[in-house]
Amino acid sequence: MTDAHAGGPGARRILHLGLGNFHRAHQALYTEDAARSGGPWTITGAAGSTRGVVEALRRQGMRYHVLTLGPGQTDVREVASITDAFVAADEPGRTTAEIADPATRIVSLTVTEKGYGISARTGGLDLDAPAVRDDVAGSPPRSTVGRLAAGLLRRCRASAEPVTLLSCDNLTANGTTLAGLLRDFAGAMPARDGAELLAFLDESVTCPDTMVDRIVPATTDEHRRMAAEAGFDDEVPVPAEPFTMWVMRDDFAAGRPAWEKAGAVLTDRVHDYETAKVRLLNGVHSLLAYLGMLTGRELIADAAADPVVARAAERLGDEYEPTLVLPGGFDVAAYRRELRERFANRRLAHGTAQVGADGSLKLAQRVPGAVLWHRRHGTLPAVLALTVAAWLKCLAHPAALPGGRALADPNAERLRAKGERAARGGTPERRGHELARLCLREEALLGQELGGQDEFVAAVGELLAELERGGVAAAVEAATGSSAGGHRSGGPDVPSGGP
Repeated sequence: MTDAHAGGPGARRILHLGLGNFHRAHQALYTEDAARSGGPWTITGAAGSTRGVVEALRRQGMRYHVLTLGPGQTDVREVASITDAFVAADEPGRTTAEIADPATRIVSLTVTEKGYGISARTGGLDLDAPAVRDDVAGSPPRSTVGRLAAGLLRRCRASAEPVTLLSCDNLTANGTTLAGLLRDFAGAMPARDGAELLAFLDESVTCPDTMVDRIVPATTDEHRRMAAEAGFDDEVPVPAEPFTMWVMRDDFAAGRPAWEKAGAVLTDRVHDYETAKVRLLNGVHSLLAYLGMLTGRELIADAAADPVVARAAERLGDEYEPTLVLPGGFDVAAYRRELRERFANRRLAHGTAQVGADGSLKLAQRVPGAVLWHRRHGTLPAVLALTVAAWLKCLAHPAALPGGRALADPNAERLRAKGERAARGGTPERRGHELARLCLREEALLGQELGGQDEFVAAVGELLAELERGGVAAAVEAATGSSAGGHRSGGPDVPSGGP
């Protein structure tokens, strides 16, 4: 439903939670371009707790620039679709009020995977997380789901106007997942409040699934210099690649911008697009990041240029490809060729540490479904096992990284503790298998189903031993020495269901 059916006259506003670079190089541009065809919508941005971007935007009259960086290409564009911004941690009451305001027709989110408070073990809301627990108890909300719940409950009681929640993060079935997390939160609330919120969710709130795709690295002083050379004094320019894509289900409760006029794809096949992107782009990106870090590369483009790492990345794509159900007209070979070019784009200066951050959450979206597919088909995906092994090596043994730099992850302390425990084993094989067992089976850091795959866990352990004995080259050779698409194994050891 476009803005022509948005429910009458008046302001049409999007409240966006998570005012980072990705939103400002993606949805904000689509919204500005859509306004040329379907009437103006404004965006109010709510940063979680970081003040820098908000303060800079205010100094700049809410204007900023996107630098599109491709081989031989630099385009600088001013963006003005964000008309107000604030910091949610500083103004928790305002977040609630903005969600409740009838002028807010859409609440969109780019809060990263960790912003949703998902339990790795259950896949539902982590109700034991301190922020979630406090939010349920009625404190000024600090968690994303708590902020949404407080605003929706006030909206229900004040006007009962419908609203759409639009997740734009790399979660499997992100809208469906968000709806489930809100229901988990409502179930933990006092009975009357929870019942009221659940009824409002059922009657007046939609959560369409989406897929977003654009590589957007962190802003550096070099990007500020590039903006200045183009004639713009911008403290917070956003670098981005030329490629951009947005796919969504057209299920909006209170209208939307004419995003399709700006190139967005409206379809009921969002899941198929999403799975292809999360595996072929994000999954391969993770492997490049971890192998890159283990070989001392700071940039994804440098990792992708290493023939050994590139071979592993290509074989990982081969393992992922048969697990996909592709939407009509999706040319997977062309998409993979384009990905190789995108990964090689040095002008983005996309850091391996940035891509590799929060792996315990990201890999939970990128690895288990594909592994289970292979196990049902009697194959053992060795490069998927290498992806997990490289991640564990980076997190559990940070001293193995050049310079001993720590990699950000919500489970970093637990992984380091498991690494110290596993290091007491005698041989590389024993240490590798023990670390894989502790992290994947005992802690179920990538989910209980994956932790129950004995052959896969064993393959991760073997590759951890190879990484210790011979480094990345030896591990890649071990994982790719047989035919692509996964080694044959003694048969699947998974239940009949699953993706």
